[in-house]
Amino acid sequence: MTGHTYTADCRREPGWWVATVDELDGIATQARRLDLLEVAVRGLIAAWLDTDENSFEVHLVPQLDETIADQIERARQARQEADRLSSTAAEAVRAAAAELSAQGMPIRDIGRILGVSHQRAAQLIGRSRSHKRSA
Repeated sequence: MTGHTYTADCRREPGWWVATVDELDGIATQARRLDLLEVAVRGLIAAWLDTDENSFEVHLVPQLDETIADQIERARQARQEADRLSSTAAEAVRAAAAELSAQGMPIRDIGRILGVSHQRAAQLIGRSRSHKRSA
């Protein structure tokens, strides 16, 4: 898809999402779900402009209650922080596995100490070794 990006403001009405494209004289369409609404908006714009549905982008902007929008933003931030912490934890486990291996610890013991299977411990050590080789 290429070309212009059209923004559709979407509001929930009983049983429907209603989308309005203000930059095209406020044309509007509706659908029961957001995934269906994008298809409807794309079809509407294509018909309005007499162009191919794949010649432009569509950006849906759901208009949500401020309280819900705040909750969603907090959830997104928490998810990002969880991803960051997960990545930090994974790196710490890899480093610990590498250090235990360097000290001659058997793989099964490394797995038990780190709380992972011996197969996972072997994978962690293998990754550590390959990172050292490529560095």
